[in-house]
Amino acid sequence: MSDADRAGSALFSPMFASGAMARAFSDRAVLGAMLEFEAALAAAEAECGVIPADAVQPICEKCDPKLFSADEIGRQAALAGNLAIPLVKALTSAVDPKARGYVHWGATSQDVIDTGFMLLARGGLDRLAADLRRGMRACIALAAAQGDAIMPGRTWLQHALPIPFAHKASVWLSGLAAAHRAIRRARSEALAVQFGGAAGTLAALGGDGLRVRAALAARLGLPEPAITWHAERSRIVTIASALGIASGAAAKIATDVQLLMQTEVGEAFEASAPGKGGSSTMPHKRNPVSSAAVRANHRRVTGLMAIIHGAMEHEHERSPGAWPAEWETMRDLFLLSGGSAERIADLIEGLELDPERMRANLGLTLGLPLAESLMMALAPKIGRMEAHHRVEAASKAAARDKRALAAVAKDDPAITDVLGPEAIDRALDPARYLGAAADMVRMAVDEAKREMEAE
Repeated sequence: MSDADRAGSALFSPMFASGAMARAFSDRAVLGAMLEFEAALAAAEAECGVIPADAVQPICEKCDPKLFSADEIGRQAALAGNLAIPLVKALTSAVDPKARGYVHWGATSQDVIDTGFMLLARGGLDRLAADLRRGMRACIALAAAQGDAIMPGRTWLQHALPIPFAHKASVWLSGLAAAHRAIRRARSEALAVQFGGAAGTLAALGGDGLRVRAALAARLGLPEPAITWHAERSRIVTIASALGIASGAAAKIATDVQLLMQTEVGEAFEASAPGKGGSSTMPHKRNPVSSAAVRANHRRVTGLMAIIHGAMEHEHERSPGAWPAEWETMRDLFLLSGGSAERIADLIEGLELDPERMRANLGLTLGLPLAESLMMALAPKIGRMEAHHRVEAASKAAARDKRALAAVAKDDPAITDVLGPEAIDRALDPARYLGAAADMVRMAVDEAKREMEAE
């Protein structure tokens, strides 16, 4: 990949960013999107009779990012204050003298930059949504393949009630579906052409302004807003928020996988591969490196989100500082959230589970997480409060003596006088105390499938 086609660092980006997203937001892609605006503007204005029809081809044929140096545009932008000024100047110089006077007719720099970003964002949202769908399909497949695996549910990092692994995978699925919904809505509701001229009123085009704006929007395939949004940045925040939700959904899964992959737990593992997850000094290590990248990304994303929310505070019709704060921040948000969506889909597709270890870990707490089940088996016969007292006493004895709750309960007349040994075993069987988990899994899968079909 050439430098013009790369976004970010050649050393660090491969660890964190999406390669496809890096290409989509490369310097060349940024210039290309801005030049796409200029070409479409010329065509739209000719269509509306604002500029001569024979000016369009000379302008459009020079709207090729390969004709311009990103390095040179960047150097000049440091003096000009934005990328559009030196790019429009370079484009104007490149166009045939007979047509160059019609380049950028009636537009302002922010029109070029904002619309260029919207074109890039459209493609970026589509890429992100595709990886989220891949992750969703992988979750559905994982839940189906491991439907019989039962594991400890954990609250506050402690064993709680047993859960099917399919339930955990479906919680992951629900988060990815919510992220996909947010991305889909951002694509539907936040994208828009920007074309307002110097102060947002299209005064330079007189009575033709709105006709040109409509024609421009149609040519670019972007919605036309009611009013110029130079200083009203809720569209940008909506897109950033959707990226943040996607990043957070991926980070939740990554956190769970890291916890499940701990030596003392050992219930799930990232797929192994040559050179993946090793240590520079300890040959035995199998580190959760994909999860680590996703969690690192999310830490950065949360900080970048604060910048975008802070940048809503624009002064009057154009901000001297808030708007420029968006440029690299939004690109980084796309690269990082895109990297996380890509990695989490890969992770789920290759996730290795150990159902035997899950079941063994259930036994670590001597059956105590099922004390509630035993209590509820007793309650219809002696009342809930009395059942609670008897099971509580048995639980304390089990913990004190390091004996299984089933064994203690069977030796306790306060319980065996009410329930026989078989009833005690049934009450303390994890597979019999999963509640509505199976129905919830089906509902979550159905909901996710509907979300994927909505795309």
